[in-house]
This record gives sequence, C-alpha cells and structure tokens, in this order.
Amino acid sequence: MKTKEYMVLRTICGEKVLSAEGAKAINMSSIVSLNDTAAYLWEAVAGRDFTADDLKTLLLERYDVDEATAAKDAQALADKWLEIGIAEK
Repeated sequence: MKTKEYMVLRTICGEKVLSAEGAKAINMSSIVSLNDTAAYLWEAVAGRDFTADDLKTLLLERYDVDEATAAKDAQALADKWLEIGIAEK
C-alpha cells in the first residue's frame, strides 16, 4: 500500500488535515481531518510502501498498547485510507 502523493499533511487552525494539492488533485474537493495518532502514522509512511503490519509496529513503538489492539486499529486505519482514496494498493 502507498499513500497518494498529492495528499499533503498540514496543520490548519490547530487541526491536522490532509489536503489534495497539484494537478492530480483537480477533482478532489474535500480535506481529511486526522487525529494526532493518524497524523503520526501518515508522516511515518507517506511516500513509501507500507502494510497494516508496518502501522501496527509504529503503534507499538510509540504507544502503550497491546499487540492485538494495535493490529486491529492499524488494519482498520489502513482499510479506511483505502476506502476514502488517500492510499492505494
């Protein structure tokens, strides 16, 4: 999986959001709000290939969470990113 290159993480009015930029984003009319954890994960994997397991590892390295919860949350986030079109397989 890989993040879409035209999605750029910005902080707007104290909120972390992804916004579409450049010619490839011409039809993109929305922005995506991220919580601090999702923003941390986005920054860690933006522009490179990654898996839900990579997201899980990042969660385990930074947060006090058990492996099963990290795996479930990482997979849910990866699935959501694919569903809304900000990442691709």
